[in-house]
Amino acid sequence: MLHTITYVLIGIGLFFNLAASVGLLRFPDFYTRLHAGTKCTTFGSIFLIGAVVLQGIVAWTAGGWESFDSVLVFRGIIALGALLLTNPTGAHAIARAGHRSGVKPVPAVVDELEEADLSG
Repeated sequence: MLHTITYVLIGIGLFFNLAASVGLLRFPDFYTRLHAGTKCTTFGSIFLIGAVVLQGIVAWTAGGWESFDSVLVFRGIIALGALLLTNPTGAHAIARAGHRSGVKPVPAVVDELEEADLSG
């Protein structure tokens, strides 16, 4: 049962990391690409690290404190904490630097046909 949960966590994590890479390729400007690159990879990494921690806990309960898997659990939790602190902070710093450098977002698309239908 726990292996199935691990596979589901890995699948969710891979989905969000794949969505981040698609967003980096498809989004039109700097800010939306930055959003895709940070939000999706953070969320995907949470699930991937969760899968590692879950498997480490399963092996740790079977092997005791002397097993190598106890190290994986603690390092996974520390890596998750570092990721949750540094990824949003780095994204904010990059976005601020882009804004101060004069990088403009792509203007929103206006559907002129819909406006014409509503007015007349």
